Amino acid sequence: MPAHGHDAGSSLPETLPAIVLLTAAGAYLLLARRARLRNPALGWSRWRTTGFLTGTVLLGVALLPPVADFAHEDFRGHMVQHMLIGMYAPLALVLAAPVTLLLRTLPAVRGRQLTAVLHSPPARVIAHPAVALALSTGSLAVLYFTPLYNATTDNPAAHWLLHAHFLLSGCLFAYVIAGPDPAPSRPGVRARLVYLGVAIAAHAVISQLMYGGFWVDIHAPIYQVQAGAEIMYYGGDIAELMLAAALVATWRPEHRRQTTRSALAEREQNADPASSGRRERSAQ
Repeated sequence: MPAHGHDAGSSLPETLPAIVLLTAAGAYLLLARRARLRNPALGWSRWRTTGFLTGTVLLGVALLPPVADFAHEDFRGHMVQHMLIGMYAPLALVLAAPVTLLLRTLPAVRGRQLTAVLHSPPARVIAHPAVALALSTGSLAVLYFTPLYNATTDNPAAHWLLHAHFLLSGCLFAYVIAGPDPAPSRPGVRARLVYLGVAIAAHAVISQLMYGGFWVDIHAPIYQVQAGAEIMYYGGDIAELMLAAALVATWRPEHRRQTTRSALAEREQNADPASSGRRERSAQ
């Protein structure tokens, strides 16, 4: 790996990521307290608060020493950083339901504005699973099979833009697949499982091609590239299994069956002349 990787990391003060993350955690805690005070009966889930704090801690581990220094020197460190920023931290942050928290704490006018943004055509396009899949998983092929990755190690701004892309695209995919926040264009559970399966397969193919050295364009020793591919393969599998578990946890088949049974019973009553006559007499 080029030695100038250190310059990419040192272009920003080491304390800046810590300050940003602490500010984000403090803002979430403040909003969670406001939500509990505004509606004590409903409150705010401590599990969601724990999820957000876990996500910020994972980002801190990835962006601060020693992992950040390791990532600037070694491709294996880069892949560990990629897993933390792009897969593990986003899942924890998304499960914290930050949009729902905002909707519960913002003034009514601001809440309606945020809802309008979520239902706008651009938001529907961006939040489509196919777009989220292309941005989060499809971009990996562009990064590692073109000179793009090597360019990011030469350019500090591109280095941090890559981190931002990992985080935002990872949050988008986790939100579309298993986020508790409202998503107007989110498909059903079965469709989301299909998209998740495609993501798992794509991660496996990209990591295997990387391990074999096919089409890969990474300026790093072979043993580092192969170890990084293994981290991507196994670390990605674990993260995607966690995402699948979060998706299944949001499925409520019993509620659906009860709704279906109620609808069928009502339909049968409407089709039964005797029951219809009884209802009319009772109404009279």
